Amino acid sequence: MGKMFLKMPNSGILVGLLLLIFTGSGYGQEARPFFDVITVDATISPPIAEYVLQSIQDSSREGAEGIIILLDTPGGLDLAMRDIAKGFLNAPLPVVVYIYPAGARAASAGVIITMAAHIAAMAPGTNIGAAHPVGLGIGGMDKTMSLKVENDAVAYVRGIAAKRGRNEDWAEQAVRKSESITAEQALNLKVIDYVASDVNDLLTKIDGKEVILPDGARILDTKGAALHYKKMGLRQRILATISDPNIAYILLLVGLAGLYFELANPGVMLPGIIGGISLILSFFAMQTLPVNYAGVLLILFGIILFIAEIKVISHGLLTVGGIISLVIGSLLLFKSPEPALRVSYNVMAFTLVVISAFFVAVISLAAKAQMKKKQTGREAMVGIEGRTVTEIDREGKVFVKGEYWQAWSDEPIGRDEPVKVVAIDGLRLKVRKL
Repeated sequence: MGKMFLKMPNSGILVGLLLLIFTGSGYGQEARPFFDVITVDATISPPIAEYVLQSIQDSSREGAEGIIILLDTPGGLDLAMRDIAKGFLNAPLPVVVYIYPAGARAASAGVIITMAAHIAAMAPGTNIGAAHPVGLGIGGMDKTMSLKVENDAVAYVRGIAAKRGRNEDWAEQAVRKSESITAEQALNLKVIDYVASDVNDLLTKIDGKEVILPDGARILDTKGAALHYKKMGLRQRILATISDPNIAYILLLVGLAGLYFELANPGVMLPGIIGGISLILSFFAMQTLPVNYAGVLLILFGIILFIAEIKVISHGLLTVGGIISLVIGSLLLFKSPEPALRVSYNVMAFTLVVISAFFVAVISLAAKAQMKKKQTGREAMVGIEGRTVTEIDREGKVFVKGEYWQAWSDEPIGRDEPVKVVAIDGLRLKVRKL
């Protein structure tokens, strides 16, 4: 009995330690709800759409209470926007679009993306609007086609606004008349649900909010919720960067310049490799951007003119034509009234100057190499100086370029006299006295 009594305190200590460990590790406690937070501060493009849709699926799989998208966009491509909106409407968890921070905007495609979310919010000092569709691609739209596209966009945005219980009339005006409003105006017009100063304030305001998901209604529980900020993966960042019109434009010209240099100097290899990779990346970007292929053809025609300058003596005319073709092609390359979908004029000017200087330099070097006097062969002997080994009275011998040659002349020349080669006939040289 005495031994058992002595062991009891040790057992009690052990049990206490175990309880402390389980309590400290959260054993028996309910897991805190959490929201994933991602940032979209770029033009809406296919890589951005892929990133947003993948993030929704990842958040659903990981058991997030919802996903918050911090949005700041000038707009983007219609197809990418529709992919995102469709993803929101069929999302398995609540999607919150929050136009943030102050100074951010949701313009053009951003309007429809915001209205498609289960919860739409804005920070003070932000704005939303100007969703009028624009004609992209080759050529413009006639009046009938423009009206069809506009009516289609109106029907689309009104349908989304009706499903989310938002202001359908304002949504239509944003499309037809490019109306834009502030955060406070958007709240008063029931375009959005909340105006919040930051993400934590937004979580407080949406606590207990009911949202309708494909599998039924859900009440948001944001009390004590954690925020998991997520960044875009490396692959998606690369694709999004390449899809920038400025980067795509630079890659196109660098690719063409690299291939041109490789063709002009076969065997160098490195410029050809860099050029090929750059061209492939630029072609990927162009399938995600509103490309005017007349611009692409003009740029290619400019490169052809540069190549022709090496083969044909045009006294610089072909080079000037190539530069003009490059400039016009660059201006036409991306046809869109939205600045985010066009090449910056500063980037264009700098790139054109550098690329044009490169082509002019390569052409100049090639032209000089062609006009340079040959150092070997029959042509290289004409003009060479030497000395007579014997007297030349019609026939004789001369020493030219380290070799003895049979020679003839139209005038008598004495022995050991300086002479110059004026012609060559087989293995005989015609010389004249210096």
